[in-house]
Amino acid sequence: MTALTRGAFEYQGQKCSAASRAFVPASLWPAVQEHLLRQVAEIRIGDPADFTNFMGAVIDGHAFATIKSYLDFARQSPDAAILAGGGYDDGKGYFVEPTVILAKRPDLKLLREEIFGPVLTVWVYEDRDLDTALELCESGSPYALTGAVFARDRAAIAHMTEVLTNAAGNFYVNDKPTGAVVGQQPFGGARASGTNDKAGSVLQPPALGEPARDQGDVRAADRLPLPVHGAGRLRLSSHPGTPRAAPRVPPEGGEP
Repeated sequence: MTALTRGAFEYQGQKCSAASRAFVPASLWPAVQEHLLRQVAEIRIGDPADFTNFMGAVIDGHAFATIKSYLDFARQSPDAAILAGGGYDDGKGYFVEPTVILAKRPDLKLLREEIFGPVLTVWVYEDRDLDTALELCESGSPYALTGAVFARDRAAIAHMTEVLTNAAGNFYVNDKPTGAVVGQQPFGGARASGTNDKAGSVLQPPALGEPARDQGDVRAADRLPLPVHGAGRLRLSSHPGTPRAAPRVPPEGGEP
């Protein structure tokens, strides 16, 4: 789940390759949800000069207002459920909580539109509907910058890669959909992509007869939990600029 946590919430989700949507098979969703929400609860936000803080404020008032409008929509929509976060505070800086939203329909606008903030929307699909999920991921957004798939089955990886050929200019297998280093790795997209759109991640369900397993365990790096410098659920304080202990995860250099 580290791939989703870091992919969605590093740099407050305000980087051109941040993950904004994830497609997860129903058999894996309970485990994914448990681990993802636990990691999100460990994230704390505050002064970026304090490296124990994982997140800071979003860039400006306009970005804050845009993200806030999507969170307000999710809070009021019968087709969305906020599983974590959803709070915001502009009393001292423009702070938005890392937010995970469960979509109850695949055409929800949070799965299709650009938010450019710390918001991850999840669509849970039936295992037998992998191809439908791939089609939704491939056609759901006018943008096509970065993406990632997670699977143990090489045939499944080949199939997903073929279907999603035009869904991402930068494509990762069993790694978070972000991390290209400018000047060292090609970085580009397709369709309406410039340098400000986001990505999707697709998890492949286990093969028939196999027990559901946490796809986040595919890579050794994804078996490492975020370091914890405190406990308790995340909440915005009345003074968001006051540093709060957080997982100290070094940022990836070179990310636009």
